[in-house]
Formats: sequence, structure tokens, C-alpha cells
Amino acid sequence: MNEPDHENQDTPLSYRGAWRIVWLVFLLIVVFLILRALQPVILLFALVFLLAMVLNPIVVWLEKRHVPRFASVILLIFALIAVTTTIILFAIPPLTRQVQELVRSAPSMWQGIRSRIESVTQSYPEVREALPRTDEIAGKAGAAAGTVGNILLRSTIGLVGGVASTVLALLLLVFVLANPRPLVAAYLALAPDRYREQAHRTLTRLMRQMTAWARGVAINGVITGLSIGVLLWLVGVQPALMFGVFAFLGEFLPNIGAFLVSIPILLVALSLGATKFWLALGVIVLVYQVELNVLVPGVLGKEMRLHPVNILFFTLATATLFGLLGVFLAVPAAALVQIIIDEFYLQPRKVNYAALDREAAGLVEGNK
Repeated sequence: MNEPDHENQDTPLSYRGAWRIVWLVFLLIVVFLILRALQPVILLFALVFLLAMVLNPIVVWLEKRHVPRFASVILLIFALIAVTTTIILFAIPPLTRQVQELVRSAPSMWQGIRSRIESVTQSYPEVREALPRTDEIAGKAGAAAGTVGNILLRSTIGLVGGVASTVLALLLLVFVLANPRPLVAAYLALAPDRYREQAHRTLTRLMRQMTAWARGVAINGVITGLSIGVLLWLVGVQPALMFGVFAFLGEFLPNIGAFLVSIPILLVALSLGATKFWLALGVIVLVYQVELNVLVPGVLGKEMRLHPVNILFFTLATATLFGLLGVFLAVPAAALVQIIIDEFYLQPRKVNYAALDREAAGLVEGNK
């Protein structure tokens, strides 16, 4: 019995087997093209499902207090609309005024930045040779701003900027939250019987991690936004309110959020003078160091055990696939892939993580 099996393994690929591989490759290409054509739809549904995972514990909490599920969903949606309307009515007008003031002062700001750069280059000729000319810097900055603006416009207006898309997203969210059982049952039915338990644990772990992630990011965003806004106001770097709002939103963009927030703050501070620049830089370093070493471990805890390299990879991948809004899916996508690999591949193999950690430490430290 063993010898024929060994001979079968060494036999060349048959004509039928080759056609199966060709058809499989063709099918994968067709699926890829279909998914690529449906990118906006996939992004919309992914964002809605993510929001549904985050809001489902609130609906369950209301259900336990004898509020019907559909009524709980409607109350929650109205609460979200009320909060959004309040923010628009009270926060957007002063934010808009600060943006307009920033746009009006942009020419004088650029002159201040240019004079600072020229002053530095006159004092340090090596820096002048290393840096491009100020006109080239302006051209590159303008091109970069235009690129970012196009991404924002395409990502925002193209998907959720329209009223129809927003209404569709709200209706889809209501449908998902009001009756999620058929969707969960269909997901479990797709899993083979021998993987049913792993599929169940995968969904449970993902829902728990997404709830913890959303709660932690929101708390971190409020603390970071208030800290940035208040400290910049104290050191005299305006518009502090706008920068605080940017810092809050930047928390939802893993890894790149802090970088994107820091650039306009430092440019505005540089236009106000070297002292303002160093004070603003100190504010940014202080706030984000406290967040990295205190808030992230304390608020998120050990729930999101994701390596920064994994998060960065999925950040770039989701941004490439879906634009700026796709970055919101970076952490959920990284968590989902890690959970699937752990449940379906690592746990069945009963991996000895302690031994692997010791082996990895030896390799890193150069020990044999």
C-alpha cells in the first residue's frame, strides 16, 4: 500500500489536473476583477459591519432592560444622529472660521516659513546645499497638498459625501443591527462542520476586539485632541481648535494619523517663529509619548495584541485598495487575519510559544 502511494505522489501532473489548476487561476482572476470593480460597495458594507459590531453591545444592553431590539436600534440611530447634528451646529462653525482664517493667512505664513528657511541656510551653508530651493519646496508642497486633497475628495464625496450614500448606510446599519442572526447563521453555515467551532470563536474574538478597539480609540482621541488643542492654545499656536479636532480624527488612522496631524501644526508654528516651532514640537512629542506609553497600554490593554508592523502593512494595503476611508479598516483587517491564522492554523498545531520565543530571542541576539 505504501509503495503505490509513493509512486502516485511522484507521477507527473495529468492533463485533467493541469486543467483544474488553469480553471482555478482563471476563477481567482475573475473574482479579483469583480472585487476590484466593487471596491466602493465592499468598503461601504465593511464600514457598516464594523460599526454594527461596535454598536451591538449597546443594543444587547438595552434588550436586557426589556427594550425590544428594533426599538433599541431606532433609539441608538436617533442618538447617533442627534450627536452628529449637535457637533455640526456647535463645533463646525468655529472650526470653519478657523479654517478660513488659516487660508487667508496662508500667504503670510509661507513668507514666514520661507524667511526662516533662508535664515537657517545662511547660517549653515551645508543645509542650503542639502535642501532644495524654497520655490521647489513650495511646488512640492503644493503638489502634495493637491494629491491629499484629491484623495480626500474622492474618498469622502465619492462614497459617503452624498446624501443617498449616507441614507443607504444608515438603512443598512438598521437592517444589520435589527436582525443580525440570519447573517451570523449564514456565516456559520459556510464553515465546514469540522471548522464550526473555530468559526464561532473567530467571530466572537473579532467582535470583542472591535468593541475594545473602538472604545479605546475614542477615549484616546478625546484625551489626545483636548491635550493638543489646549497646549497649542497655551503656547499661542492657532487655530488650536482645528488642530485638536485633527488630533482626535487622527487616532482613527493608525500609525499615520500622528504624522499627518503634526505636519500642519509644525508648518503653522514655523511661520510664527523658531520659538513657536520648538514649543509646538515639544507639545506633539509630549502628547504622543504619553499616549504611546500610557494611554494605549492602559486603555486598549492587552485586547489588541497586534504588532505595529502588521498594522502598518494593513494601513498601506487598505489605503491602496479603498483610499483614505479604507484606513479605518486597517486594525479590523489586521485583527481578523491574525485571529483566522491563530484559530485555523496555529492552535490546531498546538504551537509552543514559549519555546518559539526563546528560539527567536537567540536568533535576534546572535546566539546559536
